[in-house]
Amino acid sequence: MKIQANQLSSHLLKTLAPCYLVTGDEHLLVDEALDTIRETARARGFTSRERHTATAGFDWHGLLASTGNLSLFAEQRIIELRLPTGKPGTAGSQAIIDLVGQSGPELLVIVIGPKLDKSSGASKWAKTIDKKGVSLPVWPIGVRELPGWVASRMRAAGLQPDHDAAALIADRVEGNLLAAQQEIEKLRLILGEGKVSAEAVNDAVANSSRYDVYKLTDAALAGDTHRCVKILGGLRAEGVEPVIVMWALTRELRTLATLDDVIRQGGDLGGAMQKSGVWRNRQGLVRSCIGRHQHGDFHKLLKATGRADAAAKGQREGNPWRMATDVVVCLSQ
Repeated sequence: MKIQANQLSSHLLKTLAPCYLVTGDEHLLVDEALDTIRETARARGFTSRERHTATAGFDWHGLLASTGNLSLFAEQRIIELRLPTGKPGTAGSQAIIDLVGQSGPELLVIVIGPKLDKSSGASKWAKTIDKKGVSLPVWPIGVRELPGWVASRMRAAGLQPDHDAAALIADRVEGNLLAAQQEIEKLRLILGEGKVSAEAVNDAVANSSRYDVYKLTDAALAGDTHRCVKILGGLRAEGVEPVIVMWALTRELRTLATLDDVIRQGGDLGGAMQKSGVWRNRQGLVRSCIGRHQHGDFHKLLKATGRADAAAKGQREGNPWRMATDVVVCLSQ
């Protein structure tokens, strides 16, 4: 059975399926859906949880062996299997089918992956989960829906935003829901509960002494390596998700790479910055940064942030914070 994310709560009030397939590229929404399923499962006696990530060389036989000791008096368990690529391969596909076959009152199986392409969605393992349990594709929030989503989240946090306040946050995060949620949490800490205007949002951001990803990118553009490393350390200490850092760096590097290509082809940087939506008060920083680098540097750094983002999401080996440090150091030099 396939359901939408907004149907999950009502579904769980009625029943808990033996298996779930939760897929999507929106990290925050996927995690929240998983938390909702876990909380319901715990309330129904599933007190043990095992987590597995099917990276290269994953032991599929070991996964199945771990479920072989279930008995009438066994502890109810949740087994979560994360598929970083959404493609488990031949051995993995059969293992998932076998695992789903064992799911039931004692064993809840949750398979997690990115948005599935057409072939993966039509695969036998995905259809097996859909037939016995629930498939939950998690879709991103569209640009038009984002201000409403932000306003709803703000109200849930005890804030009462006006339309402009929610729109300002939505514009600032440009579709990154993790960043939006972090902005809301920061506003709640700074302003407390109650009414929130766009002016209050601006003032709170200006008066906040906490490090944020925007200060990080500005420091990198300004060539202040020491400050970059210090801010990055502050972000990590505050518990900021590394994927948010990668998003901010990737966003900045895409703009820089585009602008660099324009001027290498003889175009006007000022006009290109205006066309790309670079704010007037940041144009000097952008111009300075481009002047410090060779053609192609930004494209190389974009590839590096892609690798770091994959590491942050568990899709490849590596320390995302160390990789982010390498990127900001190179960008700031």
